[in-house]
Amino acid sequence: MSESLAHESPVSNRRSFLLQGAAVGAGAIGATLLTEESARAMADTGALTSGDAAILRFLAALEILETDLWQQYNELAGIQDSEVPGGHGNPAFAAAIAVLDSDMAQYIHDNTEDEFTHFTFLNAYLEAKGERPANLDRFKTLPSSRATGARRVGRLTNLMRLSVDTSWWTRYRSPTKNPDLGDTFPQAIPDLAAGEFPGIPRSDADLTPKKHLQAIANTAGFHFAMIEQGGTSLYPQLAQRVSSPEVLRILLSIGPTETMHFQTWQDKAGNAPPLTDPTNGLTFPDLNAAPFGGQLFQTNLIMPEPTAFLRRKFPPCSIIRPTNTEGAANGARRFLTKTGLFRGQSAEFHATLKRLADAADAARPHH
Repeated sequence: MSESLAHESPVSNRRSFLLQGAAVGAGAIGATLLTEESARAMADTGALTSGDAAILRFLAALEILETDLWQQYNELAGIQDSEVPGGHGNPAFAAAIAVLDSDMAQYIHDNTEDEFTHFTFLNAYLEAKGERPANLDRFKTLPSSRATGARRVGRLTNLMRLSVDTSWWTRYRSPTKNPDLGDTFPQAIPDLAAGEFPGIPRSDADLTPKKHLQAIANTAGFHFAMIEQGGTSLYPQLAQRVSSPEVLRILLSIGPTETMHFQTWQDKAGNAPPLTDPTNGLTFPDLNAAPFGGQLFQTNLIMPEPTAFLRRKFPPCSIIRPTNTEGAANGARRFLTKTGLFRGQSAEFHATLKRLADAADAARPHH
């Protein structure tokens, strides 16, 4: 089993700064003038409510899981350097991913580093407040890809049997519907949600035929956006339940980076070439052609369409969707489980994740 993600040596100035200064920031203290050092000390000693701690711990756990999956993508198709070490790259898979955009290796690398900094910051902040950090080390039991370039270590997430939900594609393009108001949305790639497909080559045998490898790369492209749209909603959903202004600041500062990721990946997914995988029949349609096409599927329409918000009597508004806070943590847990990300994990893992989600959903603001 690999070493804890939470205890890998910080190798960049960015990580060192985050680990050393995780709880920096003074709260409102009237008109008293404080030095930076004394303000930091006051922030560090202020206790968190149990609800705030639960929300931060759940988010840290999800960021650990995100880091685990992004590391697997980066090892095979991203840039391996001192900021995101571990893999050796797989030239054939990287080339297939680059069909979606020539800068994909850099984007995968940067997304991986961002998720690493998110969970290390959240855990460091929890510890600075005397709270228990999130730690999922004991669940690193899932097998790695055997393809050239991947590390042979235990994983938390399974990228080799994915059921990728692509309803985010139509949801963000709809001018009338909102999941917070009970609306549902069609899948952009129906086959992806209905089956179980690899998002990374499982071994070097997956490197041929060419259309099969490209189908794996296309699957990864849509999976990237699926993961990041989840974080795009989850942070504002849980921000509505926190009590501390500083914890609110943390969620409002990290959450928008997930949105930046989502916007990037949504754009790149639209470049996935139409094809049918000759090995399993997985079909990626031309989203700009019938029976698709139109506003719901248009590939260059990547900014959120204005839609119904709060109540249908109000005029349309361009928003993140969903943002309803009730049951948000368990909603994220169930969604990720349904997509196959945790296939092969133990009953103890699922019970642990549920306990973390239950505690986050039980949080209520105290102002």
